[in-house]
Amino acid sequence: MSLETQIMTDLKTAMKAKDQAALRSIRAVKAAILLTKTDGTGKELDESGEIKLIQKLIKQRQDSLEIFKKQGRADLAEIEEAEIAVLQKYLPTQLSEEELRPIIKGIIDETGASSMADMGKVMGMASQKIAGQADGKTLSMLVKKLLLG
Repeated sequence: MSLETQIMTDLKTAMKAKDQAALRSIRAVKAAILLTKTDGTGKELDESGEIKLIQKLIKQRQDSLEIFKKQGRADLAEIEEAEIAVLQKYLPTQLSEEELRPIIKGIIDETGASSMADMGKVMGMASQKIAGQADGKTLSMLVKKLLLG
């Protein structure tokens, strides 16, 4: 089932349940899909594009969450956390650091990376290989850790 079809089904369910957090999140995804479809490039949204779209929406909410926590706005932070939880349902299962480590080590061996200068090359391959199963922040931290020793 495509993301768009899933979103429409979930939107109806959230409306019937009067789940405001789900409604806000699902409507945001629907709007992002619509914007992508009508951006004039004529490109279809494939599965990897859908994953990137959801990751972008989650990242935006995580950034807002950090700001709200710093400002002591627990009420707004709660809303962001609820929306993040809804959006994460549309991502593939996230890999743990222990599961990522051997994958990244394999990429480092494959590319012959030995210093931080090779980080971009490793990150590029890791992003393609892992595609939505880990966020960029975790991936970056682990690549740095493994490259530095």
